[in-house]
Amino acid sequence: MNTIFIVLPILTLLMFDLGLTLKPQDFKLIAQRPKPVIVGLVGQIILLPLIAWGIIALLSTFDFRLSTLFIIGIMLVACSPGGSSSNVFSMLAKGDVALSVTLTACSSIITLFTLPLIMAWVMKSIQFSDVSIQLPIGNLLIQNIVLMVVPISVGFIVNIFREQAAAKIHNVLKRIAMPALVLLVTVFFFQHKQTIVTEFASLGLTMIVLILATTGCGAILAWLLHLTTKERRTLVIEIGMQNAAQAITIACSPLIFNNEIIAIPAIIYALMMNLILLAYVGITKIQRK
Repeated sequence: MNTIFIVLPILTLLMFDLGLTLKPQDFKLIAQRPKPVIVGLVGQIILLPLIAWGIIALLSTFDFRLSTLFIIGIMLVACSPGGSSSNVFSMLAKGDVALSVTLTACSSIITLFTLPLIMAWVMKSIQFSDVSIQLPIGNLLIQNIVLMVVPISVGFIVNIFREQAAAKIHNVLKRIAMPALVLLVTVFFFQHKQTIVTEFASLGLTMIVLILATTGCGAILAWLLHLTTKERRTLVIEIGMQNAAQAITIACSPLIFNNEIIAIPAIIYALMMNLILLAYVGITKIQRK
């Protein structure tokens, strides 16, 4: 089974569901409270790729070299926008859900342009000794517009003109999202079981370090700028939770990389990310008692 036929509808539904939760006032938040929005976007769009590249460089100095395809996969995750599940995690952590929705929507739009630029730089910087692979930037931009901008826009329009219907559809989709992602991970695991088991220790460690470093940066930035507790919790989650489904789609797409090995870091990242952020939600609940 080609994974792309599973991840494409999942990503489309996730983006449509994100659009269903968007309201015009969510974008007004940028003007009303620019500081947490700017901090969140800087963390996601600039700091996260820099931290990921720094970790890769650091590992190479200790002769802990990852394969070229895995490096591409790690950077692809780091360049992706915030994941739509971050809104749920922000709610569970008693964070600022409106801020979370705004950051997810804004990062989904901004990364349409930053992701191709950063990945083009990554492809030029990597020494291709073991593989030959190209990045068709035009195809990447078109695919992201079709799979992200269009469904988000449709969901947004439905929410504006049919708010009650949008709420009902959202209640259904939010129950489908997690089982769908579990299905994707399960299928992917069985297709690439040997590679995942062999590389899990190195990739798992890399992803744990990446998630802890980025969430830690989110917490430090929020503390330095004296943001509220709710805003801080949201930034920790938003900067730490990227759209793994989009990274998998780009990796597996016949129009772009067409290589499922590149998607393996995103699969492992999704697993580690959910475990770490669930632990973080648990810590916030203890703090509230």
